[in-house]
Amino acid sequence: MNDMLTIALSKGRLAEQAIELLEASGYDCAAAKEKSRKLILEDAESGLRFILAKPADVPTYVEYGAADIGVVGKDTLLEESRQLYEVIDLGFGACRMCVCGPASLAGKLDGIPNKRVATKYPHIARSYFEGEKKESVEIIKLNGSVELAPLIGLSEVIVDIVESGRTLRENGLDVLEVIADISARLVVNRVSMKMKAQSILPMLDAIRVQLSANKTKEEEENDAV
Repeated sequence: MNDMLTIALSKGRLAEQAIELLEASGYDCAAAKEKSRKLILEDAESGLRFILAKPADVPTYVEYGAADIGVVGKDTLLEESRQLYEVIDLGFGACRMCVCGPASLAGKLDGIPNKRVATKYPHIARSYFEGEKKESVEIIKLNGSVELAPLIGLSEVIVDIVESGRTLRENGLDVLEVIADISARLVVNRVSMKMKAQSILPMLDAIRVQLSANKTKEEEENDAV
């Protein structure tokens, strides 16, 4: 059982894309695709065990060794700040972490003292404003639709994930500053990287080869258009 590789996946589309990539890289992920309410799915023959978890919990499972490997968004890694190895940018789930607010504030943010910033990502927001920009701000933690905050006067701006920007536009908001590019990352437990290197390193190599092949195929398709 100890020889098994335990992989923690974020429930939803990220898990589906991770499984697709693993299969394309030559790994049998049939266990992970079972229609089941089980949270732990394993296949003794393939030597893989999958844990399906909330995104915010994936880095915790990996840091503490409950999982050897995890696939999680860069936003979660920045917010959780866990001790683990971030080894591969998988490319999918791409979006941006941004400061957003009314378009009228574009280019004027630095002139607003003691800003109130509403966000689901208090650590990222504080690190950006207080760490990088050396500004004092009030962070307001929200769990729901943060776009509401500037609309009802709770905050001047928000820090949130932006994909298409459609929700922002529909609520009269715009991207004011980009904090970081976000995508799915493959992370590895520090002890597992040494103790299970014979299993983990070939998997990492296979994934890198597949990502490179995907990129080449995409470039060829774009050239053909």
